[in-house]
Amino acid sequence: MRTPYPLRLLLFFWALAAPLHAQDAHRIWARVHTHAGEVHEGFLRWDRNEASWVDLLDGTKTLPEDAYDTWIAEQHGGERPVRAIQLRGYRVTWDEEDPDFPTRVASGIRFGHLAELVVADEDSVDLVLKGGGRVSLSGGATDLGPSLRELIVERNGRTTELEWEDVERVTFAAVPAGERARSQRLYGTVQDDRGRSFTGFLAWDLDEAFTSDILDGRDDDGDEHDIPFGDIASIEAERRSAKVTLRSGRTLELSGSNDVGRGHRGVQISDPGLGMIEVEWDALERVDFEPAPDGPAYDAFDGGAPLQGTVVTQTGEEIRGTLRWDMDETYTWELLDGRAEDDAFVVGVGRVGRIERGHSFKVELGRIARIERGEAFGVRVVLVDGRELVMDDSNDVDWDNKGILITPAPSEDGGEPAQRYVSWEEFKEVRFGSAAASAGGPR
Repeated sequence: MRTPYPLRLLLFFWALAAPLHAQDAHRIWARVHTHAGEVHEGFLRWDRNEASWVDLLDGTKTLPEDAYDTWIAEQHGGERPVRAIQLRGYRVTWDEEDPDFPTRVASGIRFGHLAELVVADEDSVDLVLKGGGRVSLSGGATDLGPSLRELIVERNGRTTELEWEDVERVTFAAVPAGERARSQRLYGTVQDDRGRSFTGFLAWDLDEAFTSDILDGRDDDGDEHDIPFGDIASIEAERRSAKVTLRSGRTLELSGSNDVGRGHRGVQISDPGLGMIEVEWDALERVDFEPAPDGPAYDAFDGGAPLQGTVVTQTGEEIRGTLRWDMDETYTWELLDGRAEDDAFVVGVGRVGRIERGHSFKVELGRIARIERGEAFGVRVVLVDGRELVMDDSNDVDWDNKGILITPAPSEDGGEPAQRYVSWEEFKEVRFGSAAASAGGPR
């Protein structure tokens, strides 16, 4: 039987629209439960610049006491720092935390690994990960606590804006079939002034993240322009201004705002195969915008797995097991922090080039195949996809690293082998196992 014409017309337009539905699968979808008993479901825009599963939820975490005890035992023979004062003939002493081992450290996790976020207090949350893992984070950035800049839930073109104090818990899920976001994420390629390129979901000025967001500035005649990012093909950065090329072909020289000048806070790139890169204005050459791809979608994330690999010492000894990097990171969803320095080299496929200070990296450990310690400073990081980075200037990747703790697998006779500690001075490289290298990130 021939399909009636009105139905055929409806199916035709549905077929045209179907691929567009897939393009929204990378967006964060959740139910936000409020203290007032309301439930708001839809696409999330979190703190203005996070809206896709690959984006990072930033915070700080408290290190476990046993990590500090192990470090004290290895570095100071188990003797904790002691402070003493004399008071009217009496000597008062107490244990003091070693300043070289902070009890709170920066942390973060991609939204795609989250099953639920429960607000614990004013600026702390308990996170339930896919697979049942749990972690607690607190403020330290604007992502958590009263400093949260914006929390918007959008569905069917209608938006609800919530304050941090409204939120009781958030449950995450894949974008339901047929749901469409009103505006698309910014996506494109960022090129620095040394020719290095990074591609991914973008947040311009750490603020604008959608094609509907506005870039503002004044031209040479003093006329003001408010331009939706969806109308922009590319932006070339200059010291105090920017050359903006529209999709219509028109070009504008704009200045006079933090969007297009020295007040610019940088461009964040959420790279599915790496993590997050932030390029500062002084190192930015240009950005070319393009339509966002279909994913990674929510099911591309697994909640992470214990970090496993083989640590090689300077003497050539190889120790395999479950790792605690920098006495801190223990899962594949966690992040290796660092910067690219003036004298660092970044090696890409078919090219080697210097990269200027002004780049910070948060590399998901599950996306790393190997880390090699530099002869003097920093590390060389080889990603699973073959890209290479040279990083420095953080305790994760330089001489402030607190060492690597390795827990070997149980022996065949069921015995529990002793944990091994390798200091940064002893460390040469780590090779993450295939399971560790592939788990914890977008597949």
